[in-house]
Amino acid sequence: MRIVGCLIFDGVRAFDYAVIGEVWSNRLTRPGLPGFELRVCGAEGTRVQLGGGLERVPDFGLDALLECDLIIVPGMEMNEPRDPAVPAALRAAHEQGVTIASLCAGAFVLAEAGLLDGRTATTHWALADELARRFPEVDVRPEVLFTGEGDLWTSAGVAAGIDLCLHLVRAAHGQQAAATIARAMVTAPFRTGGQAQFIPSPVPEDAVDDPLAGARAGILASLDTPWTVRRMAGLALMSERSFARRFVEATGTTPLRWLLEQRVLAAQRLLEETDLPVDTVAVRCGFGSAVSLRPAFVSRVGVSPREYRRTFRGRAAG
Repeated sequence: MRIVGCLIFDGVRAFDYAVIGEVWSNRLTRPGLPGFELRVCGAEGTRVQLGGGLERVPDFGLDALLECDLIIVPGMEMNEPRDPAVPAALRAAHEQGVTIASLCAGAFVLAEAGLLDGRTATTHWALADELARRFPEVDVRPEVLFTGEGDLWTSAGVAAGIDLCLHLVRAAHGQQAAATIARAMVTAPFRTGGQAQFIPSPVPEDAVDDPLAGARAGILASLDTPWTVRRMAGLALMSERSFARRFVEATGTTPLRWLLEQRVLAAQRLLEETDLPVDTVAVRCGFGSAVSLRPAFVSRVGVSPREYRRTFRGRAAG
């Protein structure tokens, strides 16, 4: 995933366009990262009106999308008409095996191209009902930050676009590469949870400082502890039931799912950055043994711990 195409057209949101440029910038030297080539593609010779009054002339025409390893479709203003050549170009690129991802309302462009039929997809929570209404063949998941598999990905609004971009970097080039980019952007390299935590909901007037942050910090500091929900709740000085409910409200995921994600992330870091035996990595991250680590790791990362180390350890060391 070295040649990345950013597809622009009238109405594209300037923030999403900027996110793509920050993640796959080819103007900055970032030690330890592969060299990306970012191509800004659009209707050839046409000045594109971005959101916020900005303008941009694409560097490449739509035919250049066929040469990309990855195409990112930014979010856009919903009331802007689109050139029919755009979905046609996306269909042609997808048929050639190019991976395509959308940020925020960019999912509508993928749906218009017919790429999301029979697939799961997401978009900004405020637009999810409209996406489902207009494209009933798409399985819309309004609760997640991003979703997809293989060659098609979609993300929710604004910051979730950063999450998806970093996920794509992590999948192709390893966690260390994603973490390096995240540090440069001063953002978290990985967020658990979903859009549920951002959908407006009543807040009690007597709300006090959330005790969950300290509990999460304590858990992360000792992932090798055999954590249960009851034990986690004790850190927050809450009942088990209240803790579980508040945890889902705050993060969009359950305590045990969050814990598993954090343990896998920790294992990725150790596999990339150390020469510790896989059994030791498993114990330090709370899995107990390599046998227990393997299924959880494969389920979330797609390869075994040993295969992951072979792929990414050399890159991290270099």
